[in-house]
Amino acid sequence: MAEPALILDHVYEHESRHAGSVYLTQPLGGGAVADYTWAQVVDQARRMAAHLQDRGLERGARVAILSKNCAHFIIAELAIWMGGYTTVAIFPTETAATVRYVLEHSEASLLFVGKLDAWEQQRPAVPAGLPCIALPLAPPTEFDTWDAIVARTPPLAGRPSRAADELAMLIYTSGSTGTPKGVMVGFGAITRVGEEIAKDLRRRIGADGPSRVLSYLPLAHSFERSWVEASTLVDGRTHVFFAESLETFLQDLQRARPTFFLSVPRLWLKFQQGVFAKVPPKKLDRLLGIPLLGRLVARKVLKGLGLDQVVVAGSGSAPIPAELISWYRRLGLKLYEGYAMSEDNSYSHTSNEQFNAPGYVGVPMPGVQVRLSSDGEILIKSPGQFSGYYKQPELTAQSFTEDGFFRTGDLGEQSPDGMLKLTGRAKELFKTARGKYVAPAPIENELNAHPMVELSIVSGVGQPRAYGIVVLAEQLRPKTGDPAVRAQVQKELEQLLSELNHRLADSERLQMIVVAREPWSIENGCLTPTMKIRRARIEAEVERDVQRWYASQGAVVWA
Repeated sequence: MAEPALILDHVYEHESRHAGSVYLTQPLGGGAVADYTWAQVVDQARRMAAHLQDRGLERGARVAILSKNCAHFIIAELAIWMGGYTTVAIFPTETAATVRYVLEHSEASLLFVGKLDAWEQQRPAVPAGLPCIALPLAPPTEFDTWDAIVARTPPLAGRPSRAADELAMLIYTSGSTGTPKGVMVGFGAITRVGEEIAKDLRRRIGADGPSRVLSYLPLAHSFERSWVEASTLVDGRTHVFFAESLETFLQDLQRARPTFFLSVPRLWLKFQQGVFAKVPPKKLDRLLGIPLLGRLVARKVLKGLGLDQVVVAGSGSAPIPAELISWYRRLGLKLYEGYAMSEDNSYSHTSNEQFNAPGYVGVPMPGVQVRLSSDGEILIKSPGQFSGYYKQPELTAQSFTEDGFFRTGDLGEQSPDGMLKLTGRAKELFKTARGKYVAPAPIENELNAHPMVELSIVSGVGQPRAYGIVVLAEQLRPKTGDPAVRAQVQKELEQLLSELNHRLADSERLQMIVVAREPWSIENGCLTPTMKIRRARIEAEVERDVQRWYASQGAVVWA
């Protein structure tokens, strides 16, 4: 009986059957792009794989990639796999300290340096003597270049294979709390995930329909790695476009005209706020309510966002406000929320045409088993299950039940028809001075649904009541120096607080809303590279101000 195909087997089939089809499109700046067919992608990967073997790396050696999303991130990963090695991808926005930690902890034997914005700050973190190769679009370095190596190296022949239980990649978590953990992913797991996602997307888009996707969420994270890279390596008929920069993002979207589009809640919110900056919410709501005109307006809004060709839109990485999902669906965009994590290769739950109630993250994907523990913790067993935490056997053992379910740390509840709702993180629950637990996530979702709010956290350990900190919407922040604008913001946030507290249980009600001094970002350490909030970092930074805020007795406090 033949062994099931693994991800490289799919790639070799595409090399043969789709040789002349464009797989990857990379912007080069100034409007120029480079297209890479399947034949070119696999040929370059074979040549680099041969070079890695010529260097004498041991089978299973860890080979790191430090790069923003680009065509050669995927090609380099294929080369690593063909050569017999394991990929260690590092977030391109990481600090030097984290870059050094990951390289040393993984015992990386070589580093691919790619498209980067902060290379000068990260470069000192690369251990002396570690061999490095510069990918196309890398910053200027003295390293041997990808193009030079593939030009002089004959391609690796045949169909180099890997076993299902061999380690394909180490995915280092983005570290919202503590030191990043190395999530071990085998070839069997990443293959099954890629196959099931590709099958699901094909069902939704159509067996022979055009399939285009824009890759811009970090490929170092499992979300993009599974839903974009692995699924397209399996499918073979999806055209992957890359974004050039934040400044060109709209043009990149217009070039790709994606049929499948993934994003995270913060970016879905920013898209909405960009629309509101051009058309006030009340006016847009009125226009959308006019029968024929409403459809034309909705279409124009989606076209302006570059999303008018999208058949399936997904949101993941963090909870998204139900009101935001409903807003996009009113525009005609089928936005579905999902739920997963690095430990299951981002393969767990997703909404679909039948199960898509806002506020729920959908139903288990094929092959996924889920149950709730006695205290409401979500327990998952997935075909994409990781092999354990690298060099942390005790933590690995603690993370599973006796019968093999992963302890997610998330709290949830299930509807009678099997849909899952997230109600918070077990470790994020905190007690106020009243001795009652507060789950911050549902309250934060309600705050984030307000058009003036970009991000929020709810805190207040040991305080009389909890409080919320909000980051104002980007287009609003520069205007708050105007006393009239500031007064209007104050009034609306006071109303938000009153309406929110009216809906909350007494023990959950907020004492005040605090307006953050500055936006939270990856650069100032308040967001992870996947735009999750670093709650502990923010709480530590404001700790000295909390008592002053409570003493002010204000409903809205400006930090």
